[in-house]
Order: sequence, then C-alpha cells, then structure tokens
Amino acid sequence: MQTALLMQGERVPAWRRMGAAQGIARHVVEYAGRSILSAAVPGTASAKPVGQKGGFMRKLLLAGLVAGLSTFAINAAQAVEIEYWQYVFETRVKAMDKLIENFEKANPDIKVKQVTFPYDDYQTRVIAAKMAGKSPDVMQLFYGWLDKFVAGGILQPLPQDAFPHDKIEGEFFPIVSAMKRGDEYYGLPTAVRSLALFYNKKLFTEAGLDPNNPPKTLDEMVEAAKKTTKRDASGNLLAEGITLDMPGQDQHWWREVLVRQFGGQPYTDNDRKVAYNAAAGEKALAFYTGLQTEQKVGEVKFMDEGQAAFRAGMAAMTIDGTFRLGSFRTIKDFEWGVTELPANAEGVRSNYASYFANGISAKSSGEKLEAAKKFLNYISSPEAMEIWLKEVGELPARRSAALTEANLADPVYGPFLKGLEYAHTTMFVDELKQRQIAVDMVNRVILEKQPIKESLDQAAKAEQDVLDAAK
Repeated sequence: MQTALLMQGERVPAWRRMGAAQGIARHVVEYAGRSILSAAVPGTASAKPVGQKGGFMRKLLLAGLVAGLSTFAINAAQAVEIEYWQYVFETRVKAMDKLIENFEKANPDIKVKQVTFPYDDYQTRVIAAKMAGKSPDVMQLFYGWLDKFVAGGILQPLPQDAFPHDKIEGEFFPIVSAMKRGDEYYGLPTAVRSLALFYNKKLFTEAGLDPNNPPKTLDEMVEAAKKTTKRDASGNLLAEGITLDMPGQDQHWWREVLVRQFGGQPYTDNDRKVAYNAAAGEKALAFYTGLQTEQKVGEVKFMDEGQAAFRAGMAAMTIDGTFRLGSFRTIKDFEWGVTELPANAEGVRSNYASYFANGISAKSSGEKLEAAKKFLNYISSPEAMEIWLKEVGELPARRSAALTEANLADPVYGPFLKGLEYAHTTMFVDELKQRQIAVDMVNRVILEKQPIKESLDQAAKAEQDVLDAAK
C-alpha cells in the first residue's frame, strides 16, 4: 500500500512535465531559427537579397513563431499538477471528470489528477497517505469525518483570502456550519443531500394503488407496503413492500426522523449526549424492526442493498438520498416517483440533511496550495453545482443555485428541497463507528431476537462511549 501511495503522490519533475510538448517545441524553434538565419544571411541555402519582396515579412512571421513556441514550451514546463481524491461512485466520478476538464481549460497552467478508492477503504487510504507524507492536495470527505480529519492533521483551515467567512455564511445553506471548528472552516460542499421516499409506479399499479398518489403518512406507507409485498407459495420474499437497509440511509431515517416523530430527540448537548434511549426511541425502533418481524413487508439484506432491490424492480419503496437520482435515472423497466418522507399521524415531518465536502490537505503549500485554492473555488461554484445536479442529482449547496423556480417545481427535486426546510444534521464524531452501532442494534433485534429495549440501551451506551472519547 505504501509503495502505491508513494507512486500516486509523487511530484512530477520539471523535465518530465515538459515532456513531448517541450521537445516538439524545441525542434520547431530550431527549425524556425535556421529559416530566419537563411533568410537574413547571404550565402545560406535559401538566402534572399535583403531587398527582395517578402523577405522582411518572413523574418517577422518566423520570429513571432519562435516567440510563441518558446512561451508554449515554458508554460508546459511550469504546469502545476495537483491530486484530487474521492471515493468511487460512478456518477460522482464522471461529474468530477467534467469539472476537471472545465477547470483545466480555464487554467491551462494547472493539471488535476483524480484518484478514487472504494468507499470502505477511503478513510484508511487518506490516513495512510497522511502518515506517509503523500496526502492529496484536495480531498473529499463526509462532514461526519471532520473531527477525525482535523485531529489527525489531515486538513488545513480554508485560507480566508480565497474563502471569506461572510461569503460562505451568506451564500451556502446553514448546514455548511458543520464544516466549521472554532473560528475556521475546513471544507466546502458542492452539493447537499436530503432524503425522500422513492416508489415504483408499476408495482403500485399492479397492487391496485394510485401511482400518482404516494403515501403521505407512516400508516399509509405501511398499508402500501403490505399491498405491494410479494411472496411465493413457500413464503419466500419475491418483492419487498419497502426496503430495510440500515447501513444505507435507514440509520438516518430512524435516528433523525422516526425518533422525532415518536416524540423524542436523538441527542442533546449539541449532539454529545445520547437521548434516544427513552420511550420515543423504543417506539421508533419497534416501528422500524416491526416492518420485518410483524408487518413482514421487507427483509434485512434482501438483495444485499435496498437500492439494488429497488433498481431491479423487486422493491416497491425505498428511502434514499438525492445522490441516488443519477443511478435511478438509468432504470428502463419501470417508472418511479419521489415524494416527501411520510409524516406521522399528527402531521409531524422531519428529514436528514448531509453532504460530502472538499478540503485542502495540510501538506499543500506554495504553488500547489494556490492551485488547490483555485480548484476548490471552482468545484464549489454555482457553475459546478449546476453540472453536479444534472450528473449526480444532488442539490446545489448554494441557496441561489438550489432554490430556483424550476427546481422547486420539479417533481423529483421538489420533495428533496422541501425536506431541507425541516431537516436535521447529525454532528457525528465518528460516522463509521456510530453507523455500525445503529446497524448492530437493529440486527440484534431482527436476527438475534434480542428485546428491543435491551438492544436500544446497549446501542446508547456504545455510542455514548464514542462521543465521550472524542471530548
């Protein structure tokens, strides 16, 4: 691993950056120089008398060619190369390729190399690169990883000459504050995400449901799930009414939505004290696990992931984020719709907002730091956000780019934008550990038959230990 990181992080020597471009330029310059000499000096093969028509103009044109090619060679030699890292997600990688292409056209003196890793390996790779002194210049990070990255010396504060705080706070959605520690911002998002309920209109129609009238409440959602669930004669699940995917977005639906809809809150003290181990949390966990154990409308690990079951037409509903839009748009076998997350019986709604941000490595300095600042400014610009919205489906992080009349009226983007109005953002200290605690909590109830309250209390204690360790 270390060898690979050294290779990925190597700075290209100046003579290699010149490469073919300077070599070609050098040969052309030499040829042009000989031509100028022959035109100006009597006795050379192609010399012309000084007074011959066109001789002077030829010298001027060739002199200009030499100057232009010399400048080209110098620029090629001086190009700065920076590395950008993110995790592998096809639509995000393709979108970043477009952004890099646009950026390099506008900044020919800067080259950006995109490097990607599988999501499960990404944090490990970033930490290993830091330890080896080979960090990328600009990197993507989930907002919930910030404390770990700052404590590990992986990121540097955003330079205020390029990223003034008043501009950040005046133009971005308020959830950008999750990237601030003390008096410094450590990253900016290109896009923000909220959750919504995706539903398969074909399966709704087959079950006798109105495909243009998706469920608005939790009770309606459960009834729709019952009608759309399919099993064979032996009781084996063929199609889920709703997916159960705690490692995906269900952890956020349970934590920031269901717990609140059942009358509680997940945390207190600025998200540093667990509060879901109360009656509301117990009811929320009973509702969620009951979708499999009592209602029998879905199963944990059915087709491995909820999004995979939905894409295959084997799940009528799934809860997911805006980032899934780019992937779901490739579905050809059925029409799908999007609606706000269901309210409870009293009409209470909640949502979860999150984002991946981009930050600058603590090791970046000099010309690479200046290049990194320019690149981060571009990928967090309104232009970049519009491209990201079209390619990935995630909402622009700047208010002006997101809250357009067209976006608000859009049947797909609209529900997500409405969700941002009442969304909460969990202030994770270690998103990976806190996610796994929620996954284990549900698995103990569903797979090991552990009593709900017992599993809830066990999860609360484990998560409180994580929060306390970060103080």
